[in-house]
Amino acid sequence: MKLQQVLSYVRRAVDDYQMIEEGDRIAVGISGGKDSLTLLRALNDLKRFYPKKFEILAVTVDLGFANLNLEKIEEFCRQLQVEYHIVKTEIAQIIFEERRESNPCSLCAKMRKGALNDAVKELGCNKVAYAHHRDDVVETMMMSLIYEGRFHTFAPVTYLDKTGLTVIRPLLYMHEADIIGFVHKYDVPVVKSPCPADGFTKREYVKELLKKINQDSPGVKDRMFSAIQSGNLTGWSEQNRKGCR
Repeated sequence: MKLQQVLSYVRRAVDDYQMIEEGDRIAVGISGGKDSLTLLRALNDLKRFYPKKFEILAVTVDLGFANLNLEKIEEFCRQLQVEYHIVKTEIAQIIFEERRESNPCSLCAKMRKGALNDAVKELGCNKVAYAHHRDDVVETMMMSLIYEGRFHTFAPVTYLDKTGLTVIRPLLYMHEADIIGFVHKYDVPVVKSPCPADGFTKREYVKELLKKINQDSPGVKDRMFSAIQSGNLTGWSEQNRKGCR
């Protein structure tokens, strides 16, 4: 996928859900994976021509794994001329050594988000950009149905009362396959996650389940996404978007 196409998807999501306002200072959460680096590149290019002026910076929460190497990410940010911050934590030690969590993902996500939010507040940001894409939206909805018994997924824009930060998700309209194509075409320096639970999570199970369902009934994931848009979920209703297509 070409950069122009990525920018088109991102611009439409930003406009439809009014994600960016004049003067925003936006922290892009960088895991080192394909999604977050695609988002960083897209927002960095978008700010050059978007009518509302905004700033971006990149922030990585270092969980404390010894084998995490962020040199490629640092170089990528230098090339983009984007300010980059690494937040050192001991989350990995707490979860895998001290607590020995059998299902570490939920606690890790909470601790990681807490560390990220504290850091970006100190950096003077009012918004945080997460790199959730279209497939993530549907997978989260399926996880909620299977494990919680409710029809729910995250919203395009979420205001966090406790921190005063607003979370935005500009990759909302992009399929994961589009992102994979983009990082291959532009040699985006993806860093593999050092987490021992990577690839063995409930989300991975649901991802494979949806892949099988979509093979048996082509287009089902797109229909699920449409159901989410029209399902009166918090943040997805018609009044939350302008001219959504």
